[in-house]
Amino acid sequence: MVEKVKLIKTKILSEKWGILNEIKFKLKSSRGEWLDLKRESYDTGDGAAVLLYNPKTKKIILTRQFRLPTYLNGNPGGMLTEVCAGLLDKDSPEECVLKEAEEETGYRINNPLKVAETYMSPGSMTEIMHLFIAEYNENMKVSEGGGLEEEQEDIKVLQMDFNEAWSMMRTGEIKDAKTIILLQHLKLEGFIE
Repeated sequence: MVEKVKLIKTKILSEKWGILNEIKFKLKSSRGEWLDLKRESYDTGDGAAVLLYNPKTKKIILTRQFRLPTYLNGNPGGMLTEVCAGLLDKDSPEECVLKEAEEETGYRINNPLKVAETYMSPGSMTEIMHLFIAEYNENMKVSEGGGLEEEQEDIKVLQMDFNEAWSMMRTGEIKDAKTIILLQHLKLEGFIE
């Protein structure tokens, strides 16, 4: 295999939550010349997300919470509607979605189905997001959800008809990429008719 990247120097710019690196490297262009480049890369770890759906009632579970970066980029109020998700930490992607679903939505799910792995923002972040869907029903409800107090989470649990969420996606009210991908997956693969 022909070498196309030569890492030259990595400098840590910040490591408060994740690690923000400035990386100097050489990249071999399609014309065969070596380019000297410098980029920043943010590493917060990989994550996992799950969309809960009920094929009988045609309802889904989403969450709504404040997301500072969206507020800073023009989202009035900073609230974002999205699927439940979290960082893997030391868990497997499957363990992560089981834990996050219970903490955030109050539902104890089982048998999540992995549908994709995706880089959510490959121009600046190393994060791979593992995407899942999982069936739920009211018998799986074990708590109110809403997130963990010790993590200062303040999450509203939304149970809604799939068609309402689909409409919110189509009008731009749902802007979160992982949520859009998972809603489209449910519809395209016929999990909810």
